[in-house]
Amino acid sequence: MEKRRYGRTEHMSTLAVFGAVALGQLDQAQADSVMQQVIDAGINHIDIAPSYGEAEARMGPWMPAHRQNFFLGCKTMERTKDGAIQEFHESMQRLQIEQFDLYQLHAVTCMDELDECTQAGGALEGVLEMQAKGLTRFVGITGHGMDAPKVFIEALSRYDFDSVLFPMNPVLFAYEDYRTHTLRLLDLCEEKDVGVMIIKSVAKEPWGEREQKYHTWYVPFEEAEIIQKNINFVLSHKLTHICTPGDYRLLDKAFTACEHFEPMSAEDQSALIKEQSHLELIF
Repeated sequence: MEKRRYGRTEHMSTLAVFGAVALGQLDQAQADSVMQQVIDAGINHIDIAPSYGEAEARMGPWMPAHRQNFFLGCKTMERTKDGAIQEFHESMQRLQIEQFDLYQLHAVTCMDELDECTQAGGALEGVLEMQAKGLTRFVGITGHGMDAPKVFIEALSRYDFDSVLFPMNPVLFAYEDYRTHTLRLLDLCEEKDVGVMIIKSVAKEPWGEREQKYHTWYVPFEEAEIIQKNINFVLSHKLTHICTPGDYRLLDKAFTACEHFEPMSAEDQSALIKEQSHLELIF
């Protein structure tokens, strides 16, 4: 699988980053099978969070032997300095590790939450204290929702984050405001040498009243051909890496799509946006 430089971290991350939320609802035997699948696929970057069910506990037994093989990123949804520090240490204990490569302010979806995190006594202060102690090498920010690109443009003016994580797919790009701010954010990340991870690349639409067949909180595309197109779409934008879908049953298709990535022309991107523009937003 192709690797790309993850911003100023200098890490050459595989195009597919393992979204460890896929472990959150599994027992240890199932999680062991998934972790072996991740290793066999050559994935070298993991994204995890304490809010992902039992994911940290399931991954913990693998870390003593395999920690050196992964760029490991974790997150906090705490908004205060003390809360972030406490959650940081709890994640380290569950994961059986001594240092993160990346620690991120998680699910910062609006300007008010950004204010909470970046004010005096906010979570950013706690994460920076952990960085000063050598417990994380880099600091990032993640978010969901229609305002994520706009919020992160502002975030990068307040602090020089090392990475951003946000949603991108053809349905979202059908909305001019989202598309415009995303492209502006990508330009800014290139200018500042910020790593970029994309979530929701294969999101289709909300579950609504339908039975939820997957552990994802949105209906994902299931067809390998469409997954390939959507991942080609996202990876055709500069700097991007894919965070894999949140259900282990979709991992093979996501890994395969990243292995077979081919850049998508501007014309084909526009056609895919038009093709999916009728779908309901997941946010």
